Amino acid sequence: MTCLKPEARMPAAANALAPDFNAAALMKPRAPAPTPGERKNGGAVKANGVSPQGFYMPNNNIQTPEMRSPDYVQLSTAAAITLGLMQGKMHRCGCTRCLNLLLTYPEGCRANCAYCGLARHREADRDYADRNFIRVDWPAVPMAQIIDIVAKDGAKSPFHRMCISMITHPRSDDDTFSVLKAWTDKIDPKAIPVSILSNPTTMQRADVARLKDMGADIFTVALDAATPEIFDATRGKGVNSPHSWRKYWEILEDARDIFGPQKFGAHIIVGMGETEYDSLSLIQRIVDMGGHSHMFCFFPEKGSLMDHLPATPRDQWRRVQLGRYLIDYAGGRVEQMRFDEQGRVIDFGMSQSELDPIIDKAVAFRTSGCPGKVAEDISACDRPYGDSPPSNIASFPFQPNKADVTKIRRQLAIPRTRN
Repeated sequence: MTCLKPEARMPAAANALAPDFNAAALMKPRAPAPTPGERKNGGAVKANGVSPQGFYMPNNNIQTPEMRSPDYVQLSTAAAITLGLMQGKMHRCGCTRCLNLLLTYPEGCRANCAYCGLARHREADRDYADRNFIRVDWPAVPMAQIIDIVAKDGAKSPFHRMCISMITHPRSDDDTFSVLKAWTDKIDPKAIPVSILSNPTTMQRADVARLKDMGADIFTVALDAATPEIFDATRGKGVNSPHSWRKYWEILEDARDIFGPQKFGAHIIVGMGETEYDSLSLIQRIVDMGGHSHMFCFFPEKGSLMDHLPATPRDQWRRVQLGRYLIDYAGGRVEQMRFDEQGRVIDFGMSQSELDPIIDKAVAFRTSGCPGKVAEDISACDRPYGDSPPSNIASFPFQPNKADVTKIRRQLAIPRTRN
């Protein structure tokens, strides 16, 4: 990492009153409140034993039914709208091209990640199936009903990809196999490829190989934190959670070996106290392994242990978005970039004439994730407004227009070169 030279351009808001990055000293999770004994491990749901009646919309004012995978899964609001299970539409986009399925149990996720709305500490006030996740509700639906709808659509399906999202639960591994088999028994994975968002904490190398053999196309690991220190503080021992940086990397390396180049990747959240250099160095490491990075902008999820903290400033987010795209798709390297003493990008290692068409194309600022059927650098997993409100878009779930690009350039402090 190089130091800032006097003549170098400072990041856009470096001298403004508002900081243009989330510093480590600021991003500290709060301590969780104690959970009453009767609420632990889905106690209320299991004690009342309400039978599920098909589609369930999260509602904290009624007793949550006892729903379990593999018979039930939860899906994002955008996916439910796309399937026709809910009414509604998304701002400036046609919902989603990725069917995100989340395993579900009364006991919920047994991890306690500080930034996550599904975390274990939320047992105190909300049953698992009623918790928000990446800013939206996740209704629960019988898996058979979802498969029937998608299979009936056939080649006309709006989905470019399906993703099974595992959670930390004793049944998670076995039920992921069951959900994948139920899907591939009726839907050709060549027509709608399947991604696995894994839970490394409960997995072994043989599990990764089995998923590949069963037809999974891409395997991802949600590192989320860009450094081992932030990982431990937000989803490891620091919050009494079972995950470890070492285990996550072990399974990521297994995925590299088993799924092969361009068929594995890692999720990274930007703005949890790491520097831009930390994020882009991690992205470079993943690319050098043969994988891809899928980025999320930190947003204070309601009910999480970090819901009192600021969302990632757009200055920081845009710089890392652009740097990530250059490394992943444009031959850039972190070693060619320059950073100031606070780890902010001050030079992307390319001339402005090289950067201009990349910024104007604006794919770098769209949601990043597993690819769909449009192009390798355009994600099927568009997660509409999963990391920002529509009023201040972080990850664009649609192609940005000229006005959007003008705003992005202001946030980057990179004006268009005049012809």
